[in-house]
Amino acid sequence: MEWNAKWIQPALDTGDAAPVYLKSFPLPEREKIAKARLFLTALGVYEAELNGKRVGNYVLAPGWTSYYKRLQYQEYDVTKLLETENRLTILVGKGWYRSHMPGFQSSPYQEKLSERPAGLLAQLEIAYQDGRREVFATDETWTVSESEVRFSEIYDGEIYDATYQPAMDNPVQCFDGPWDTLISQQGEEIREQERITGARCFTTPNGETVIDFGQEVTGYVETVLEAAAGEILDLSFAEVLDKEGNFYTENYRSAKAQYRYTCREGRQTYKPKLTFWGFRYIRVNSFPGGTENAAPECFTAIAVHSDMKRTGRLSCSNTNLNRLFDNIVWGQKGNFLDVPTDCPQRDERLGWTGDAQVFVRTACLNYDAEKFFAKWLADMSADQHEDGYVGHVIPDLLQAPKASAAWGDAAAICPWEVYLAYGNKALLENQFTCMHKWVDYITASTDTPDLWTGGTHYGDWLGLDAPSGSYKGSSDETFIASAFYARSTELVIKAGKALGKDVTAYEALYRRIVIAFRRTWPEYKTQTECVLAAHFRLAPDCQAAANQLAEMVKACGTKLQTGFVGTPYLLHVLSDYGYAELAYSLLLREAYPSWLYPVTKGATTIWEHWDGIMEDGGFWSADMNSYNHYAYGAVADWVYGVAAGIKPLEEAPGYAKVRIAPVPDPRLDWLKASLHTRHGMVRSHWKKLDGMWRYEITTPVETEVVIAGETHMVSAGTWYFYSKI
Repeated sequence: MEWNAKWIQPALDTGDAAPVYLKSFPLPEREKIAKARLFLTALGVYEAELNGKRVGNYVLAPGWTSYYKRLQYQEYDVTKLLETENRLTILVGKGWYRSHMPGFQSSPYQEKLSERPAGLLAQLEIAYQDGRREVFATDETWTVSESEVRFSEIYDGEIYDATYQPAMDNPVQCFDGPWDTLISQQGEEIREQERITGARCFTTPNGETVIDFGQEVTGYVETVLEAAAGEILDLSFAEVLDKEGNFYTENYRSAKAQYRYTCREGRQTYKPKLTFWGFRYIRVNSFPGGTENAAPECFTAIAVHSDMKRTGRLSCSNTNLNRLFDNIVWGQKGNFLDVPTDCPQRDERLGWTGDAQVFVRTACLNYDAEKFFAKWLADMSADQHEDGYVGHVIPDLLQAPKASAAWGDAAAICPWEVYLAYGNKALLENQFTCMHKWVDYITASTDTPDLWTGGTHYGDWLGLDAPSGSYKGSSDETFIASAFYARSTELVIKAGKALGKDVTAYEALYRRIVIAFRRTWPEYKTQTECVLAAHFRLAPDCQAAANQLAEMVKACGTKLQTGFVGTPYLLHVLSDYGYAELAYSLLLREAYPSWLYPVTKGATTIWEHWDGIMEDGGFWSADMNSYNHYAYGAVADWVYGVAAGIKPLEEAPGYAKVRIAPVPDPRLDWLKASLHTRHGMVRSHWKKLDGMWRYEITTPVETEVVIAGETHMVSAGTWYFYSKI
């Protein structure tokens, strides 16, 4: 891209108000235009209009990247929007670039960005049919004004005054904005997706008027109403109600999450432009004519997320499991908003690496997430320090002094899982340096050769076996760190071999890590330690580790006690080593703690805590209690890969060849899984039929089908098999 434009900013400070830029220009030969392209980016988020019509469908453009290294710009075809006389306006809000993030601690890294101006870079290129070219680009001739958006910020929401009339006559000034960080759009565009009309309106015991959408979403609310000029619409947002049925917002922490709209005269429609919320409920604090006039049909929740194609689907005979499957998908949609965030509502919303790595396989089953992850992993590479350190979050606003095991290991785990899902060696090649530098960082920073000791880690975050006052679980942090050291080294070896690289040094390192691990931990004391030892094949006897795990699960009442680190692999270890029935018992369990317990409490997304709403209706601590936290949704990869049995072969990534080995359970009458791969649709469907299991397998490629221990090689097509229950 060759830029003729200059970076511009308001010459006069617009305060909290978002500036809106203007360029008016004539096109007397409009009918002779062949094509017109508009290139745009901003230090913040923008919304552009050309002659009163929105440019493109991208919401919160230019998206969230590691801004010090990478700032995306977008290209729009605006040929059909041009007229003889034209008016191009571009609104710029703080967005991720200039909001004060995160809200729970200071971030000098982010503060330097937030001090920058609401910069804009725009270039309109017009090509005529006779070959002539005309360019209108940001420069001193543009004007700017405060806009109707009186305030907008990621955590604190938006204030809009429809009665305000921008003068559009203030000067701009050019400044030396970022040039060497500009890149063309790499990730998926964020777009409006589902629209959900208010399901019901009710009055709480506290006398509050509340609208329930029946589903937690990430996005914003569109309101249609009749009003007099100057009347106020004021909304608050919540994920849940308290046990008395009142509106509850304490878990948003310091995020103000405000929505305040000053009406113009007459019938009008409004939706925020430059921010988003995570919510299921809205409280109507003020409404034209009184809150008693607020009706569900006045409000529509608009879900926004990265525009990924849905590829995988699960369904079965169990109603609660189907709700869980839906919750997992909604959790992904709600947190895959350009960056895989932990949650969409409170003063956080960060790209936590630990959450991403445990969920990446499920993410790539539910959706075509290759482009989404390629962009985020490129941000990871950009933010990786020279010594190989990878932060706890990407973009790395926290800049923690030390990396954490199972979080930084996303550098190795995520590229490998995305490669297995799609078979794209280019992505693996792009990330290979990041992968091996991460392992090199551990090797250089540990206090003990061939183990990872001396670091600062999150442990088995939120493990249910945590000692009082701890969030980290009871598993040995050094055990976890060393296990992931081995796993990341193993994946560097696998990736290197797939790319034809010399990885002999890492092979030697891996052998040493396994020897040191086995010598240091000859026995295991928690469920998570058993899980990691068996799943990463670090135990000298993995079957014995799985046996111990099964006994631990049974001994505590057939329930899990794992946290973020152990839970994603728990069912896999049980089913891999002969305990599939026990794995199903955990999956189907409805009492706390379990995947289905939140479903019984009305959850419509995945919770951060198994008991975010406790059995007595009370809440977990408000300081960390998200009701849209996708990590535990990783269980879906077990349903796809074991219950339905669909797995790619490592030697043929991207499902070029497939292994389908369903594992049914009599407590379900049927289960269906479908997955649209790069090679076509794969389906696995089993059901009870006259005392038998009937399997219907559809595959587009050569497939290894394993039914009740018997292997069958089949070609593309639909095949039927039977086994005894």
